[in-house]
Amino acid sequence: MKNKFVTPLLVVGILAAFLSFKYRSHFRQSSDERRTIVLETVMKALATGHFSPRQVNDSFSTRIYHTVLTEFDYDKLFFTAAEVNVLNRYEFKIDDEIRMGSIEFFDSVDAMYLRRIAISEAYYNEILDKPFEFAGNEEINLNAEKEQYAATEADMHKRWEGRLKYRVLSKFVDLKNEQDKKKENKDSVNAVLKTDAELEKQAREDIKKSYQRWFKNIRKIKDDDRFTMFVNAITHSEDPHTDYFPPAEKKDFDQVMSGSFFGIGAQLRTENDKTMVAAIVTGSPSWKQGELKAGDEIMKVAQGTNPSVDISGYEINDVVKLIRGEKGTEVRLTVKKTDGSIKEVAIIRGVVQLEETFAKSAIINSKSGPLGYIFLPEFYADFNHTSGRRCAVDVEREVRKLKDQGVAGIIIDLRFNSGGSLSDVVDMAGTFIGRNPVVQVKSNHAAAYPLVSQGTDSALYNGPLSIIVSGGSASASEILAAAMQDFKRAVIVGSTTYGKGTVQKMLSLDEILDQLTRLQLQTDTTGVDGTTIGSIKMTMEKFYRVNGGSTQLKGVTPDIVLPDLNQYDDEDMGERKNKSALPWDEVPAVQYRRCASIPNMAQLQSQSRDRVRKSDIFSLISDNAEYIAKRKEDNIVSLNEVKYKKDQEKVNAMSKKLEALQKDAEKLIMGNLDADMEKINLDSASVAKNKEWLKRLSEDVYIGETVNIMTDLIKQNAKKH
Repeated sequence: MKNKFVTPLLVVGILAAFLSFKYRSHFRQSSDERRTIVLETVMKALATGHFSPRQVNDSFSTRIYHTVLTEFDYDKLFFTAAEVNVLNRYEFKIDDEIRMGSIEFFDSVDAMYLRRIAISEAYYNEILDKPFEFAGNEEINLNAEKEQYAATEADMHKRWEGRLKYRVLSKFVDLKNEQDKKKENKDSVNAVLKTDAELEKQAREDIKKSYQRWFKNIRKIKDDDRFTMFVNAITHSEDPHTDYFPPAEKKDFDQVMSGSFFGIGAQLRTENDKTMVAAIVTGSPSWKQGELKAGDEIMKVAQGTNPSVDISGYEINDVVKLIRGEKGTEVRLTVKKTDGSIKEVAIIRGVVQLEETFAKSAIINSKSGPLGYIFLPEFYADFNHTSGRRCAVDVEREVRKLKDQGVAGIIIDLRFNSGGSLSDVVDMAGTFIGRNPVVQVKSNHAAAYPLVSQGTDSALYNGPLSIIVSGGSASASEILAAAMQDFKRAVIVGSTTYGKGTVQKMLSLDEILDQLTRLQLQTDTTGVDGTTIGSIKMTMEKFYRVNGGSTQLKGVTPDIVLPDLNQYDDEDMGERKNKSALPWDEVPAVQYRRCASIPNMAQLQSQSRDRVRKSDIFSLISDNAEYIAKRKEDNIVSLNEVKYKKDQEKVNAMSKKLEALQKDAEKLIMGNLDADMEKINLDSASVAKNKEWLKRLSEDVYIGETVNIMTDLIKQNAKKH
């Protein structure tokens, strides 16, 4: 779970003592020596601070070995069996290398990887220069886990040929379908139609361009980035959520957590290798300055009075890095306007807040009266600024606004919310249960203890409550859903959650190093910042429900389960699919008093089951889920055009049928809160974005069934009183 990032001083002190003697006699300046420092520091951090550190032995070594091979060559399109045999000598030696301060295995696999990239580039260029035939009986397996490494270079060439033929076939069929639609369109009588041979050639050219971009991106990955992949193969062998962050990545992570950054507020996209402005963020520096518009092409970027940099051919991420910068500094963009004119636009960087990150609410008109809907995409918190946005504060504000508008109940949507701030989810729970224990936290060397929500003894909101979850709801989402379920405070609706019951804390690796080593690092200019080696987000605790059970692996099972596309694939979803995941366990329950918010859960479940059983939409979702599960189990596809189209038509028919059912289904009547209208009406872009959001909500069958459940719950409560 992305969590409140507090450096544990005790752990830092212990680690510093471990490391200071070792580093005191070394003066390291080369890139390899710097990497050795990083690796040694990470290993000591894991050994001393991780919740359940694993022994560094041959078992550890083989896990790292296979993880690295998978990271570098997931689809088995680079390394041959002969090359893997060469690397096999390291399988049980990586633990010994780490003890000796060696990174020989990484250097070997990295060199081999770079060599294979050049060979693979020659493969795809040569293969895509010749036309394909799609009339045979060839098949390929798209599941790399079920494939062996190519035995010879000839086998590798054949594997690339099969993969490229599949990609071209897919594109070829798409192009033919588009042309068939043109034939049916009366307005396209004079359109020039292409032959199958011409369409096949166009498909190959399009796929070649796609691979050119792919290999270009691969070649832009720096040595240090690949070393980070290697270090994270080690951290992920402890558990899936322990990560090493180099300095630049740590900065990006903080921005994601806070939902804000310093920049100009222009959303970018790539169009034919050009960098285009897709949209302007409302309220951002670009929006206030007013000259930069959606549709403009950015040609050059300059920092203040410095010369402009031509960004032709730059990747989006690299352009973003040039544009973002310190608050109050100037960036100058040379842009081509939609009318063809070229203009230089100067913008002073400022705080950009991504509103899509933050909690927002709407009103649903239902049979039982207006219902409040709160959308929370993540448990965000800006720990770097005292006035930064925090989700607990924002959700409390939304609840107050909904109460002022007189809602009869509230629905909180946590689908695909992967978690975030632990302190915020605890305080957020207090909005609905008052001052009470919300979750228990346990470290490796101490008993579990409860975290109690802040605020008053009584809840801000005591009315009917429902929470929607999905397989993508994780960590903090599971804490809130589990607490509301244990307290019998809310009806949990949806599908079983992800199953992440661990707590991470951000630890600065630099604080572990002694002063002499820090001074030595300052002379090293190979990294992003010569004075720092980065941070580690480490699993140091597990959390448990107030009833003592863990959400780890098992997740939260909703009170009312609705069909979803992954219902037949439970073992391959969430934390359960990861071999390094920590096990499920439990601790003693804490004392807590259940609420009386749900008089008859069995009745709610029965009523929902009856509706779902009669729903054509949910029946089709179940059928789709079963079909998808079978396809995943047998991931072999035909390279015959007729057979491929038959498979695609079956999938498309199910998708079109579902779209038609949803289109004909009764729509929810959605609206905005009175308190939000001024902000929504700031500009036409905000109005359009809000309109589209309300439209999506009105057509959402999961929200629709949750509204029905809330109507039943409100009736129960009315009878109770």
